[in-house]
Amino acid sequence: MKEFSSACPRNCYSTCSIKVRVENNTVTGIEPHAENRATPEGPCIKGLAYVERANSKDRILYPQKRVADGKYKRITWDEALDTITEKLKNCKDQFGPHSVLYFASSGMSGLLNGVSTSFWKMFGGATTTYGNLCWPAGLEAARLTMGANKHNAPWDLEHAKLIVLWGKNPAETNIQEMMPIEKAQERGAQFVVIDPRRTPSTERANSLFQVKSGTDAALALGLAREIIKNDWIDHDFIAKYVLGFEQFKDRVEEYRLEKVSEICRISVDAIKDLAKQIGTIKPMTLIPGYGMQRYENGGQTTRCLLALSVITGNVGKQGACWHYANLQSYVFDDLKEPESYFPGCEHPSFRRKISVAKLGEDLLNIVDPEIKMIWVERGNPLAQNPDTNAIRKAFRKADFRVVVEQFMTDTAYEADIILPAKNMFEQSDIIGSYWNPYVQLKQKVLEPAGEVKPETEIYHLLAQRLGMDQTEVSQHIPEPTDEAIEKYLEGFLDKFPELSLAALKEGPQLANSFEEIPFADHKFPTASGKIELYSEQAKELWGIDPLPDYVPLPEQTDFPLQMISPNSKNRIHSQFGNLEVIKQFEPEAYLFVHPLDAEAKGIVNMELVELFNHQAKAEVKVQFDLGLRRGNVVLTNGHWAINGAAPNLFTEGRETDIGHGTAFHNTWVDIRRIKND
Repeated sequence: MKEFSSACPRNCYSTCSIKVRVENNTVTGIEPHAENRATPEGPCIKGLAYVERANSKDRILYPQKRVADGKYKRITWDEALDTITEKLKNCKDQFGPHSVLYFASSGMSGLLNGVSTSFWKMFGGATTTYGNLCWPAGLEAARLTMGANKHNAPWDLEHAKLIVLWGKNPAETNIQEMMPIEKAQERGAQFVVIDPRRTPSTERANSLFQVKSGTDAALALGLAREIIKNDWIDHDFIAKYVLGFEQFKDRVEEYRLEKVSEICRISVDAIKDLAKQIGTIKPMTLIPGYGMQRYENGGQTTRCLLALSVITGNVGKQGACWHYANLQSYVFDDLKEPESYFPGCEHPSFRRKISVAKLGEDLLNIVDPEIKMIWVERGNPLAQNPDTNAIRKAFRKADFRVVVEQFMTDTAYEADIILPAKNMFEQSDIIGSYWNPYVQLKQKVLEPAGEVKPETEIYHLLAQRLGMDQTEVSQHIPEPTDEAIEKYLEGFLDKFPELSLAALKEGPQLANSFEEIPFADHKFPTASGKIELYSEQAKELWGIDPLPDYVPLPEQTDFPLQMISPNSKNRIHSQFGNLEVIKQFEPEAYLFVHPLDAEAKGIVNMELVELFNHQAKAEVKVQFDLGLRRGNVVLTNGHWAINGAAPNLFTEGRETDIGHGTAFHNTWVDIRRIKND
C-alpha cells in the first residue's frame, strides 16, 4: 500500500487537499490532508466517492463508435484517430478551421488543459465559446468595484464578529467553510443567513431572512439606506478610499423600508434588525453565494451587496472582507477571470466565439462557415448549458461529433466517436483554487485503466497524423511520458522559486504573493485607485448604471413558479450523480415544492407530476419542502436528461447584465397532475 498527496481538481469552491491510498494499481481510500489549513478535515461525500468513481464498472475504457441511435461498439485507437484525422482535414480544407467547434468546460482543472488550446492554435484555429456558466457577473462586479478578486484566507473567518451568508449553502457545497464559521460562533459571533430557501446552513444560523428570489439588490439598497440614515457608516474609510459615496447615498434614498418590504416580501422590522447588525457589529465578513448572480440582474445585484461591506469599512481587516472569490492561487494566469472570459482577449486563431450562455441558439445560427464538426472535452453541455433541446438540435445539425468522456453522459450519447478520458489519478497536473490560496499538485498515482489515454497524448497522436510542424509540437505538446509531463509542469514553476514539483508532491504550497488579508494596504487596482461605488467602466463596458442599482426581473404571467437550480451536496454540477454511493442518497431527481403550492393543484407528496414551460416538459416526483418560499420550486443542478427531469430542459439561453455570465434562474415553470386514462 502507498499513500500519495493530491488534490481534488473539480470545479468546486473547496479544492480539498487529500491523501490517496493505492494498492495494486487501484485506488482504495481517500484520506484528509491536514497540511491544507482550509480543508484539514478532508473532503465531502463526492471526494470520498472517488474510490467508486475510479473503479466504476460503468467507466468508458476504450474508444467507441456509434452504430445506431444510443448504441456504440468498441473500436481501436487507430480507427478512432484515423477517422477523426480525416474529418478534421476535410473540415479545414473545405470549410476552414472555424467549421470545427472546440468546446471545453471545467470538468477537470489544471495547467495541462492549455495543451488542448495549443493544439487547436496549431490546427489553424477553431470556433470556441466566450463567457462562463457560473460566476463572471459577480467577478466582474467585484473587479469593477475593488479592482481585483481576492479575499481573506478562509481561516480568517473565525475572527469575524458577524458573518452574513447571502445566498450560499456551505453546509452542503463548501463544507470546510463551516469550520471557521462555527469557531467564530463559539467566540460569540452572530451568524446570519439570507436565502429564499431554508437549507442545512441556516439550521446553524442565529437568524434567517427569506428574501424573494431575484430581489436581493433591493434588499441590499434598503439596508444601505438604513445604515446611512443611522450613521453606522465608516466615515474615515469612505473619505479616504471610496469613490462615489455621495451619489450612492442619493441612489439608496428611494429604497425606503416599506418599498423594500413590499419588493422583497420580508417585514420592515426584519430589515431594520438586519441593517442594525450589519451597521454596528464589526468586523463583518459578507459571504455571497453564486446563485444570486445567475439572474439577468446578477452583476448589479452583486455590486449592491458589495456596497454594504464598503460603506461599513469591512474591507482589508482581520475578520472583515467581501468573501466571494479568491484568485490568489491563479499565479500562472496571464489574464485572470473574468477578463479571460471576454471576447476580444483571445488568440487570433480563436477570433470566432459564441456565447456559452446561448450555445444552442448561436450554434444553430452561425454561418460562414457553419459548424461541421464538434469536439467536446471536460464538459457536458447537454446537461449543463441552458436550453438543452436547442443544443441537441445544434449538435445533430453538425456532420460529426467527438466527445472525450469517462461516462455515458447526455453529451456522450450525441457523439459519433467517444474517446475514453483520463481520471484525476492517471496524470499529474498543477491546480489552483478560487477559495483557498494554495497551489497544489494533483499527482499521478496509478496507470490509466483499460486503453485510456490522457488528452495530452490524444493531441500528440493527432498532431502526428495531421503532419503538424514537429518543432512547434515539441514546444507545446509534451511527449506521452511521465517525465515529459513533469518537465512541462516545471516550466510553469520556473518563475516561482518558492514553488517546486518536489515540494508540491508532499502537499499544498503558498506562492510568495499570498496575502492573508488582501487590501490591508488600501491599494485598489481600479482606474481611480479607490473602491468605486460609482464606476464609469460599468457604463462604458456594459451599458449599465454607473451606480449599483436594483433592476427587477421581467414580469411573468404564463407560468407561476420560479425555478432555481442550486448546487447539491450530491454532485459537482453534472458529475458524481451516476455513482451508486450517491444514488443511495438521491436515487432520482426531485422537484422541491412548498406544500401549499402543490396542494393548491391537488398534488400530494412524492407524486409524479408533469413539469413544463415553453421550453420543455418532463415527468418528475414532487417532494414537499416547508423551507421554501411559496412561489419557488427547486430542481438541483446537474441532473441528466437521459434519466428524466433536468433543469436545463427548462432554461433559456440568456446572459447576465455584465460579465457574459448565464442567467439560469430567470426560469418560470408550472406543474400539473398526470392524468391516468
